[in-house]
Amino acid sequence: MTKTYDLVVIGGGPAGLSASIYAARAGLKVLVLEQTISGGQMRLTGTIDNYPGFPEVTGAELSEALHRQALQQGAELVASVARKLRPEDGGFVIESSTGTYRCGAAIAASGTFHRNLPCPGAEEFVGKGVSFCALCDAGFVRDEAVAAVGGGNSALEEADFLTKYASKVYVIHRRDEFRAEKALQDRARANPKIEFVLSAEIDAIEGSDIVERVLVRDKKTGEVKPISVGGVFMFVGSSPNADYLPHDVLRSQGGWIATDDKLQTSLPGLFAAGDVRDTDLRQIVTATADGARAGMNASKYLEKTH
Repeated sequence: MTKTYDLVVIGGGPAGLSASIYAARAGLKVLVLEQTISGGQMRLTGTIDNYPGFPEVTGAELSEALHRQALQQGAELVASVARKLRPEDGGFVIESSTGTYRCGAAIAASGTFHRNLPCPGAEEFVGKGVSFCALCDAGFVRDEAVAAVGGGNSALEEADFLTKYASKVYVIHRRDEFRAEKALQDRARANPKIEFVLSAEIDAIEGSDIVERVLVRDKKTGEVKPISVGGVFMFVGSSPNADYLPHDVLRSQGGWIATDDKLQTSLPGLFAAGDVRDTDLRQIVTATADGARAGMNASKYLEKTH
């Protein structure tokens, strides 16, 4: 049986939960579809120290607080994967793993998915030493050397976290310089368990049943050397999780959802918030702000059209 809502929010991370809070407070009947766990990738973050008002909070704590607040405001949360959204009768029909839903407006707040390296072994060893989440899998590499691949904030944040478990963390980055914030670079450089392997790329990930080593190529000399590791943690970027949207929804280079100043997409009634949209900063604070704006603007849209 198809259920009907005023607003369906696709994604239960900080953007989606914030959108549901503001929309529910505006009197809308709101459904949030979250494909994994409430909080999204934020829940998998260890310590968060740059969210205003919370000098130090875990991703799980912040996720749980937002989850409770959304429920208290009257939003309905369902663990479900959105498979297709299509316009119909002035609103939208959303097909998901838990059924079909109708709504007058929708918010895409479905975040991103992690990229992997294109080298041999990268796909084969996912779940066998190749991971995208230090908080999830650090316990499996206790007292072992590991590799953290990437040069952004996530790479250095997670490398620092991994040193609580691993005996050594090799940060492998293809450039000489990091994109990460200076504070994170300074923290990583001061950590005696972290060793930087710069201007280098992984040519292969090898092992028998689990990861045992990486073959690292120096981009300047061409020399390839093995480094023994028990795990490889990938932080090499992300792509928008938006395949369920119609192909004619306007996107920028890389597939990010384009929005106007009201966070509405090129499809009237469909808004986008958080990391899935084309934006210059992807942080928890910007995601929650996006969610608030998208929730309120969706409410105003429904007032005018329904």
